[in-house]
Amino acid sequence: MGPIPTDPNAHITILGRIGAPLGYMIRDFLHRSDVPFQWVELRSDQQARDLAGVENLNDKRLPVCVFADGERVECPTIRQITEKLGWFHDASRAEYDLAIYGAGPAGLSAAVYGASEGLTTVVIERSAVGGQAGSSSKIENYLGFPKGISGADLAENAREQAIKFGAEILIGREGVRAEMLPGKGVGYLADGTKIVARATLCATGVAYRSLGLENEDRLRGAGVYYGAGASEATPCMAHEHVIVVGGGNSAGQAVMHFSKYAAQVSMVVRGRALADTMSRYLCDRIDSAPNIRVLPNTEVSAIDGDEMLQWVEITNSVTGEKEKIETRRLFICIGGEPRTGWAEQIGIVRDTGGYLVTGPDLISDNKPPAGWPLERDPYYLETSMPGIFAAGDVRHGSMKRCASAVGEGAMAVAFVHRYLAGG
Repeated sequence: MGPIPTDPNAHITILGRIGAPLGYMIRDFLHRSDVPFQWVELRSDQQARDLAGVENLNDKRLPVCVFADGERVECPTIRQITEKLGWFHDASRAEYDLAIYGAGPAGLSAAVYGASEGLTTVVIERSAVGGQAGSSSKIENYLGFPKGISGADLAENAREQAIKFGAEILIGREGVRAEMLPGKGVGYLADGTKIVARATLCATGVAYRSLGLENEDRLRGAGVYYGAGASEATPCMAHEHVIVVGGGNSAGQAVMHFSKYAAQVSMVVRGRALADTMSRYLCDRIDSAPNIRVLPNTEVSAIDGDEMLQWVEITNSVTGEKEKIETRRLFICIGGEPRTGWAEQIGIVRDTGGYLVTGPDLISDNKPPAGWPLERDPYYLETSMPGIFAAGDVRHGSMKRCASAVGEGAMAVAFVHRYLAGG
């Protein structure tokens, strides 16, 4: 093998080919986790042999990760990477005061306030710390950051705070089912771990919503990406046409970020105008950017490509006019759907969209929901099962804003204290 280009600031160097889903997954995880990395794109079989030490670009050993200490790992899993970074560990207690599922803004906020106020606290996160907010290139309307802050930086700061106060954060773990025992809840993780806690907070946010198109699953991570995709914004886009689907603030931030690198960015918006769904300051910036094209009343109607996305077809819902655009990068920012199947299994009330119903929204005709066992009504962020709370995007009626999720996480801890005190 020849010498690998080095970046002294990188903790990990990733060697792989463009369009490989695993390579994207690793880059996205590291970016959202605020871990400096270097991406070396292999463009030929010769480069694959010389730099990565594999036979060709289709070698199943790709991508190859080289860590700062020189260790080389072929086709690594996210778990292997977290173990190498020293982030993967088991729960240290048989029982906790508070178990938080989800390490987005709401979950991290609850972890900081819970741990700092003396509650033994554990956070379980299936992917990267920060949730969907962690993929945002910049959050500009968050109080106290007039110049804005990236979602990854905000999440990393919150993670450090939570750990400083004694919270445990279990990365790369996913809850699969739950059960309630007298005075405590039990969460079962996919790897067989059992988390027992006197109170539980669900802050799992939402899963990215797909377009539901043919070829979409096949091209996921190979030109089709979900969320703001900040990890993919590079100078390599200089001659590319990037397409972003969505009309909310996250889509707007993604468009502005990509416009710094790409030759052209097209924004596909189902609604009639950006102002209906986006903050005014973002609308103004998008309107004044020379390489951004906004396409209202438009939807993506087809996508295709061989090993990687090659083109996207868009259709105007008013005129029926179609346009075929050559592109290697499609970013889908159209909101999400909650992962709350576990709640249905144990009888927690959800709305028609699957969001967890809490507090006053559970009251009907001045009565708590059927089966509510206590004399008091549910607390504001409490679900239909005492001791299980919800905060952030997963909650029915939430604001879907980073600041409100942080506020709900802190507020939830106040109600957890009341619940644990027997109130």
